[in-house]
Amino acid sequence: MRFTKMHGLGNDYLYVYGQVPPNAAALSVFLSERHFGAGSDGMIYISPSDSADFRMRIFNADGSEAMMCGNGIRCVGKYVYEKGYTDKTRLTIETLAGQKTLKLHVEDGKVRQVTVDMGQAVIEPEKHLDINRALVLCTPVSVGNPHAVLFVEDAETALVTTLGPLLEGHPAFPGGVNVEFVQVLSDTALRMRVWERGSGVTMACGTGACASVAAATEKGYCRYDTPVSVHLDGGVLTVQVSSDGRISMTGPAELVYEGEVLL
Repeated sequence: MRFTKMHGLGNDYLYVYGQVPPNAAALSVFLSERHFGAGSDGMIYISPSDSADFRMRIFNADGSEAMMCGNGIRCVGKYVYEKGYTDKTRLTIETLAGQKTLKLHVEDGKVRQVTVDMGQAVIEPEKHLDINRALVLCTPVSVGNPHAVLFVEDAETALVTTLGPLLEGHPAFPGGVNVEFVQVLSDTALRMRVWERGSGVTMACGTGACASVAAATEKGYCRYDTPVSVHLDGGVLTVQVSSDGRISMTGPAELVYEGEVLL
């Protein structure tokens, strides 16, 4: 099986073009392992679609299937364009979270940046959760997949590796949740760190950045129709929430290497 390793701000996946095999979950666990496998946050399969230009399915490093991945979908756009599967610079991608639209920013035949129309976020009322006898305040946000956004004074000292897994498996989120720790730097800049459902700490999370800006805008920390720079461990994404609630996300997509595994 041939695969391509790509990343969006360090959020890395192994990409395979073709139908999803029956053992996709087990393959993702095996190949994502960073010491004995290729090393990644999971695997993404790209295949033809009856309703869009292409279809993507995402399997996390623990074998669970994700509904959507913001960094991953940007890499899908780069993959299909640079591999010659399409010459379009505007694409529709079928995901488990619905159809998403991409705009590819091409320079010298290479996709340098991708803008994704992420649709509208669903922001729920804040939750006060009891975690080890301490109350934790979070804002649940859905961007096709579930997020719990926590606003903190200092993202660098946030309890990402301890509080993150406790919130991921909290009864308030029966299917698990991605957890964002967000520091407001200004009305146009956030610092965010993330614990991803099924993968743990990752260097970036595109849907998490969108959820964070949506929650920050709802709270009045950021403004509608204004680009917000989200500073992640792996780099910066630009996210904008329009006055009608639609979210756009722009960021890079990078090739790491091509590989082959004997199964």
